[in-house]
Amino acid sequence: MRTDANIGRRLRELRLQRGAQQADVARHLGVSAAYLNLMEKGKRAVQLPLLWKALSYFDVQMEEFMASLGERRAPDALAKLLDEPLLRSLGISDEDLAEFPGEPKRTATLVALFNLYKNTRTQLDHVMTQLDAQGGNLPSPSRSGYSPSDEVTDFLQSHKNWFPELEEAASRIRSDGKLGRRILSDELVQVLRSHKVRVEFTPPGKGSVVRRYDTKKRALTMSTALMEQPLKFQLAATVGLRVLDESGLDTRLAAEFAPKHAETERLIKIHLANYFAGALLLPYGEFMDEVERSRYDIELLSNQFEMSYEAVAHRVCNLADGKRPGIPMHFVRCDVAGNISKRYSATGLRFPEGTGSCAKWAVHNAFLTPSVITKQYSVMPDGANYFCFAKVSHQPHQGSLVRGTTYSIGLGTHADAAKHLAYAQDMPFTDPSRMAVPIGISCRFCERTDCNQRAAPSLKFAFNVDEYTKKDNFFSPLLEGERAPIVKAE
Repeated sequence: MRTDANIGRRLRELRLQRGAQQADVARHLGVSAAYLNLMEKGKRAVQLPLLWKALSYFDVQMEEFMASLGERRAPDALAKLLDEPLLRSLGISDEDLAEFPGEPKRTATLVALFNLYKNTRTQLDHVMTQLDAQGGNLPSPSRSGYSPSDEVTDFLQSHKNWFPELEEAASRIRSDGKLGRRILSDELVQVLRSHKVRVEFTPPGKGSVVRRYDTKKRALTMSTALMEQPLKFQLAATVGLRVLDESGLDTRLAAEFAPKHAETERLIKIHLANYFAGALLLPYGEFMDEVERSRYDIELLSNQFEMSYEAVAHRVCNLADGKRPGIPMHFVRCDVAGNISKRYSATGLRFPEGTGSCAKWAVHNAFLTPSVITKQYSVMPDGANYFCFAKVSHQPHQGSLVRGTTYSIGLGTHADAAKHLAYAQDMPFTDPSRMAVPIGISCRFCERTDCNQRAAPSLKFAFNVDEYTKKDNFFSPLLEGERAPIVKAE
């Protein structure tokens, strides 16, 4: 007799084999994730209509499924590892897996060794990042192995990019200055003058300095080369510096964080001043109202508040007030060469440190169509699904893009949260296996064995060369069974 426990267990195995998330399958079946969890554990009966839906989702015939209920299946602990790239590369057959239930010690040993490998691999990632950052030399005991900018990113992560004291200070200044939704640079000049700061504008000199503030003389010099949006952001950041000088907030927070690099404390102050500028120019309450109404339409928000696309993109990553939080987002800014100059992640997405990033990311593909928003569902090697969108932002200098700046600004969130975004309204996430683009962190640390865009072999696999066999990418590792057969000469 085939029990509900057998059916539920088999459905769970199918889900794990295909790398599907429980929430995604539950949504397709029209049930809650909690109910699907009970079904997989055999604690709820699997009604025939639900079973048909599930088999259609997994593309399995009913006869094949019912016949498989009598088979010996791989244990759950092993089934969780079936989609790991390394395990797939070993060429373990279904017949091999069928033997594991009768060998519990063998199964436990394999699972334990694989988990040990994953932990060691994480440590290797860190060491190799240190090696790349230092030109191949092993890091000295006195160095942390990452740059001051990386340390600032960790500082922001530790605070979830949320600083309520700066939000409150920005709100007070807005109230005292009777500032409206759209703030002009002239209004910010008046705010600074009310704080006894003298503001002067001078034509650009031979250098590229656009803002210089003399703390002793309380004199701010601004370049007339700045256009309105960057001008008012720099003015607001100067107000932020005055707030930090008076409150000492940056010193207190840096002392608690205990940075390892001498430069980090000043970088923290710069980031906090910029955070304040965003809070002043894009006030939390009003901004959050429009974010929810527009469904995170960054272009529309940019026009409504007369701010740059990048500044608005930054601000949506600050919406972490526990009383009214926004959607967790990740942010990345890169140039056309793939260099990442800004990054922040509230979604768990990992960014590379000191190495090239994945060419499959939407933030890179945006350069192919710079006039439109690039949108993409993606899946990481661990099965995590994201929705990402990116836009190219450029500021020519003397009519030349080469002399100016060009960046791609990328934002993203979990695929399940994409329904809250205007950019995903025509892209419902119904079929992860077909809609999600397989991506990784960087080629050197990626576990994918069939990526056609590899720029280097992965450190996860031995780089074995076979002159008689070539995959569509030279650096893709050859798996067991993919090599050309060796024919002995007679």
